[in-house]
Amino acid sequence: MFKAAYPFASKFKYIAQMLAKVTDMIPFTVRPEGMEVKMLSPDKTTMIILRLPNLAFDSYECDSEKTFIVRADELTKIVRRGTRNDILEFLLDEERRRLVLVFRDKRTGVSRRFYLQLREGVVEKLGEPKIALPVKIRMLTEDFKNMLKDAKIVSDEIDMKAYSDRLEAIAEGHQKNYKNIMRIDKPLISYEASAEATATYGLDLLEVSLKAMQACETVYIEFGENFPMKLTFDIPGGGVLIYWVAPRAKT
Repeated sequence: MFKAAYPFASKFKYIAQMLAKVTDMIPFTVRPEGMEVKMLSPDKTTMIILRLPNLAFDSYECDSEKTFIVRADELTKIVRRGTRNDILEFLLDEERRRLVLVFRDKRTGVSRRFYLQLREGVVEKLGEPKIALPVKIRMLTEDFKNMLKDAKIVSDEIDMKAYSDRLEAIAEGHQKNYKNIMRIDKPLISYEASAEATATYGLDLLEVSLKAMQACETVYIEFGENFPMKLTFDIPGGGVLIYWVAPRAKT
């Protein structure tokens, strides 16, 4: 059996909305130690990993590893109904092949129950990229979001350039340019570049992470010379959301 109660229903809806931007079907794996989602976008330009350990839940029961798939649009329509007062309960009904989602108000105890039909398919066992990324940055999600939105005014891609003492974000368009020079405390929380590096990324792919930013205060960014970018979001209450973005070839 699998049954769990997640205390941050309003946060989970932003996570689900980000998952839905990557693919139409969301594959869940639940184990005694926690819940995981790991998936590639159809064009393989992005990969997303959600890990919620059992300690992130108010209660968690899982007797063995189980996998199930739900439609992303159906899940997001339901979890969007969660409020900051709600606990989100999961119950896997294997006999009827459905996922039961219950919103329970922490103050009143009133519950709302939804039934989500499981979809056919096999949950792939995907490996995470194993590459050493020399540039490591932590910044407020609000600052990262503003950087993406500023660059989007100028272009559909952004160049990230790391030097020993600073990070530069550059976008170039027709008769328009954008440049943001960032250092420790201006506004970076932490910054480490063991090697200089430059890489270009599509802003449409990076903007997928904006939903996660509504649930998390900081983002940990890693990249290297023409390497994928790795964005890591620490989820309140425990857990992590990791988003890999492939670099774009510079034309």
